[in-house]
Amino acid sequence: MTQRLKGKVAVITGGANGIGKAIALRYAAEGADIAIADVSPSAETDAAIKALDRRVLSVKCDVSNPGEVDAFAQKVKSTLGRCDILVNNAGIYPLKPFDDLTFEEWKKIFAINVDSGFLMAKTFVPGMKAAGWGRIINLTSTTYWLKIEAYTHYISTKAANIGFTRALATELGKFGITVNAIAPSLVRTATSEASPLAEMFEILPGMLQSIPRLQVPEDLAGTAAFLASDDASFITAQTIAVDGGMVRH
Repeated sequence: MTQRLKGKVAVITGGANGIGKAIALRYAAEGADIAIADVSPSAETDAAIKALDRRVLSVKCDVSNPGEVDAFAQKVKSTLGRCDILVNNAGIYPLKPFDDLTFEEWKKIFAINVDSGFLMAKTFVPGMKAAGWGRIINLTSTTYWLKIEAYTHYISTKAANIGFTRALATELGKFGITVNAIAPSLVRTATSEASPLAEMFEILPGMLQSIPRLQVPEDLAGTAAFLASDDASFITAQTIAVDGGMVRH
């Protein structure tokens, strides 16, 4: 394993499990110290990061709550010193037909999937500007390009993630900060296994992907590490589909 991220500090929302965990472990293996904001326990992930001889800070945090985000940021700064790399990974994806969707449910998914990225960027971008270096990586979804029912609220948030990525990149490029997005396909995680999406595990890859196997969280970690490194210093405002060839854009 290379040490492209040695000396860096990475903040990962939703880093206790699934995609966030895979990215956290890859970053740690590449030399970064890790801060995790998640509502779920992260003891297993913390132990794996420590086994890689890296520092880790895990805080139970509702990333859609401004007060909790501010408190988390203060702990990051006092414990790890700063944030060099921000991965906005936290998200929910409940299936519900538009006719049954309430405004409260609409607002909740936007708060977690979209507002959280804004709050995290607002608190950590000033430090990146001062350092003249930073990486922001937002997790979006290939559903933005696909025909999928009962997902109007979710797909709308993922479109917002892409717009946020492009617009923020425009403002931050002159400060040495890049902003990019990664779009996975259907990923096998504990959450997706417990959802109606599990019915698609055996069907979707062979039907839509060029690589006909189900995606796992580790498939995304390499791209996330690349985008966080100096190897990607001239890549910004981009959305990279890491999806086995599902979408072409």
